[in-house]
Amino acid sequence: MALKLEVRVGKRRTIVIPKEVAEKLGISEGTRLELEVRGESIVLRPIPDAVYLSLYGKKYARVSLEGLEETSVEEQEKYIGRD
Repeated sequence: MALKLEVRVGKRRTIVIPKEVAEKLGISEGTRLELEVRGESIVLRPIPDAVYLSLYGKKYARVSLEGLEETSVEEQEKYIGRD
């Protein structure tokens, strides 16, 4: 079931996302959104951040903390070099 609400465009072409919609989609201050134009429609989608994805996103592989740390050190060395 689609939810349809009317919103008004304010100064500087801003819109306010109704509380009910924001809560349903997990949108809060600072949430990044992807805006897509489809014909004469605008589609907004929340862009999940790394923390959200780590907690709720689809899991593709298992990584140990040691393995993660090792990879992190290797990647950092590419940029800062070895001392």
